[in-house]
Order: sequence, then C-alpha cells, then structure tokens
Amino acid sequence: MAQRGIREYDAKKMLAERLPYYVDDFDYDGQIALVTPETDLEVVAVDNPWIKKKKLVVKPDQLFGKRGAHGLILLNATWDEAREYLNENRGKEVLVGTVVGPLTHFLVEPFIPHDEGEELYVAIKSDYEGDSIYFSTQGGVDIEANWDQVTKIPVDILAKAEDLDLKPQLPAELGDRLGPVADFVKGLYRLYRDLGFAYLEINPFVIHEGKIVPLDLVARLDDAEAFWQRNNWKELEFPEPFGRALTKDEAYIKEADARTGASLKLTILNPKGRIWTMVAGGGASVIYADTICDLGFGGELANYGEYSGDPSTEDTYEYTKTILDLMTREKDPEGRTKYLLIGGGIANFTDVAKTFKGIVTALEDYRDKLRETGVEIYVRRGGPNYEEGLRIMRQLGERLGVPINVFGPETHMTRIVSMALRGGE
Repeated sequence: MAQRGIREYDAKKMLAERLPYYVDDFDYDGQIALVTPETDLEVVAVDNPWIKKKKLVVKPDQLFGKRGAHGLILLNATWDEAREYLNENRGKEVLVGTVVGPLTHFLVEPFIPHDEGEELYVAIKSDYEGDSIYFSTQGGVDIEANWDQVTKIPVDILAKAEDLDLKPQLPAELGDRLGPVADFVKGLYRLYRDLGFAYLEINPFVIHEGKIVPLDLVARLDDAEAFWQRNNWKELEFPEPFGRALTKDEAYIKEADARTGASLKLTILNPKGRIWTMVAGGGASVIYADTICDLGFGGELANYGEYSGDPSTEDTYEYTKTILDLMTREKDPEGRTKYLLIGGGIANFTDVAKTFKGIVTALEDYRDKLRETGVEIYVRRGGPNYEEGLRIMRQLGERLGVPINVFGPETHMTRIVSMALRGGE
C-alpha cells in the first residue's frame, strides 16, 4: 500500500516512547513541542517548562526537506526569540522548490551544540528484495555529496531483527562509539519493523553528553499496517504534502474514510477534466490512471481514488454522489462528452451488487444533471454477485436515458478505457 509521511514531531515521540524497549540505556527524553495554527504560545511554555530554560531550535514540520537551505530554521535561540520567529512566520506563505504554501506547523526542541564532524547518518528503507540499512560517519547537509562514504547493509526480509550483528559491518573509525551506535542502529531497525515503517532517516544524529540524540528525522509509514498498528500509532495524523490543502470534497471523503472500515480515497487532479473514475481497489486505481495517461488523455483525467474493503451501500452512495456532483457542476466548454469509468478487477469478497446499489441510487439522484452535462458511463466489474450488479446497471441505463455501457469479467479490466476514449480502438 502507500507510504505516508508523518511529522518529525510524531516520529521523534515514537522514538522516545518505544525505542527504550529495544535499546538498553537509550534515554532520549523526547523534549519536543509542536506549534500549530491554533497553538497558544503561552500555553506551550507552561506545558513544556524546559522551553524557557534551554536554547532552542525552531523549524517547520510539514513534510519538506532542505529547511536550512531555505532559511527556515532558527538555531540557538531563546524562548523570546523563538516566540518572535513563530509570530512572524506562522501562516506566512513561502516558496519551497517550485511549491508555494503557508507555514502552519513548527517543531520546537532543545538546541544541541556540536561540531559538524560529530554528525552521523542512518537510514532504513524497504523494497521488494528486503530491507537496507545505510550508515555514515559523514552525516549532515552534505550527505548526498559524500554518498560514496555511506555503508549499505542489506537485511534479508526473512532475517530475525534481534539476531543482527552490526558491529562488523559498521565503520571501524567509530572507535569507542562503535558499540553504542551498533546497539542504537539495531534497536532502530527492530522498531522500524515492528511499528510499520517504510522509510526512516535520521540525518544527523549525535552523541551528546553520552546520549544519542536525533537532530533531524524523516519518516514514512506503510498505511497497509494501519489496522495492526492502531495501538501503536493511536491518533497519528498523516499530513498532506506541503502546499496542498484538501478541497472541501476531498476532506468530506477523508472524513467518511475515517468513519468506515472500508477504504474511500479521493484526490482531485483537474476539476475541469472530462474523464472521471470510480475504481474498486487501490491496485486497479493505479492501472486505470496509467492506462488513461498511456492513451494520451492524462490532461483530461479529473480525479484519482478508489473504494474497496466491501463498503456499505451508504458508503458507496456518498462516494458516488461526491464524484457526480464534481463532474456535473459545469459542461465541457467545447461541448464534448464527459466519461465516468466505473471499473475494477474481480473482487475477492466485496459484494458487487450491494456496492452497485449505492452507485445506482446516486446516479438516479443526478439523472437530470448527467443528461444536461453530457455524461457517458462505462462499467466493468467482476466478483461475488457481479451478475446481479451488472443487471441492475443495465436496467438503470434504460430508465435514466443516460448511456451506460456494462461489461463483466470476460472483458479485460482496462478495455473500457479505450472503448470510451477511442471509440473501441
């Protein structure tokens, strides 16, 4: 499933809370505060007494890197200086790369004095071959330029994390730091596996007063782990990428997704596009989007999303209604047909007829708008009770006076894309 970025604040809190279970004597205290648009700065100082006693670091916490290069990090500051920085920058629009967006969330933590030569690097990532641990004694902002000095340690996907012996594989130049660093990296990897991470990078971390301290951290979780990790992740937030705020309709579906045990996802790509999709299944949604783009219609693709996990009739109705409302708000300015592709693979356990009933009700509600806007619908589905579902859809087209072309599993999953966009080529 998808890798979802989390805030540095949340990742460091997870390390402070859980890493001591894996690493003896790891006592990073997780002194850290998150400032949001609603945060009262006076309350932050009361809730975190260390803020007024220590020099501080303040930086945006919004899933983008190179914060120092963009002049967005305040270092070695008093609380008064930090508060002034926050008052000046909270809500301010900035350019990061090619993206413009407001600064809304900031991380505040103690400033750790150190020399650049003390900065260490560790990262863990996963791919189809297994996991890889990356380590370097040349951590910091120039890690990419010094990538030839990074040690890569492959870990077989079936290997037991607790049996790893990292000391022989880490640089000998660590000297007397080798033992503590090896224990830390091994514990970090065990946490990575147990808590559903898909990517974890600490750049840099330092040993300060005998303690390992993560200074800068990037983390992504595998959202397929959400159910099994619910007690570990708790109310963890998955923020939107910097510069992208949810539309009203996307937020509505996100809220619906949070309420149901099924999966409902919606991203609006081009609200004026002519090609709208309602795809059952995350994998199928990618295949449909790729097919539309491969046929040269990427610029016309209006949305990306999926519904899956045996959604209820009500869930499917709400999801369909949202998409129909979006696509029928205005006609194509050139009078061209708009297409709704209701597709998917062959379901394993989703009752096709049940989900189609929700779709049918929404289509009936939008009958007039569909006709006025010039919408043509293509359906392809298979799975439990699919014959009844397809029968319902065929009858619906006759009642509504809206072209509905219906196909079952005998038709290739993405065939309806070329049928709609190229007249069956």
